Amino acid sequence: MSGLWRCGLLKLHRAASACSPGRLVACRRWLSMQRYSTEERGRPNTAEYRLYFKNEDGKFISPFHDIPLYPRTEEDLDVPAKKSKSNWAKSIFNMVVEVPRWTNAKMEIATKESLNPIKQDVKKGKLRYVSNIFPHKGYIWNYGALPQTWEDPGHKDKDTKCCGDNDPIDVCEIGSKVRFAL
Repeated sequence: MSGLWRCGLLKLHRAASACSPGRLVACRRWLSMQRYSTEERGRPNTAEYRLYFKNEDGKFISPFHDIPLYPRTEEDLDVPAKKSKSNWAKSIFNMVVEVPRWTNAKMEIATKESLNPIKQDVKKGKLRYVSNIFPHKGYIWNYGALPQTWEDPGHKDKDTKCCGDNDPIDVCEIGSKVRFAL
């Protein structure tokens, strides 16, 4: 597992919406997600482990608050990230991959910590792991969250009758590759 983290698998990537499920849009107009980097603190598979994010200037940022939901195009450099000039840009989302495909440490954005690093989830004092689905190890998809979103625990969905979990919206990228930084 730690080798996967050090190779940069737990980074950001663009996830396509329902109009092209599981496929990334390869278009020169999109800026690379490599403008973000990560810094590890602590040892993987420990409660102290944290993965912090940095912007292109090397400043620490929050993957929850500072990464835009929609990727910015080169045309949008002079426009705030939330106000994209191109309408079709609303079908592509940034995704923070918390649990890369074929890994099983249950990682999550630490919403109550400063800068919201990614940490391993703990339940009843024990580190959490995703169950293996034989013959596979861990999730069979890239699992994570959509930045700048939040599920309100005080709101009950009329269709599912469920309330939000007080975290960013969960997302699965169903594709054939473990996501590397783009």
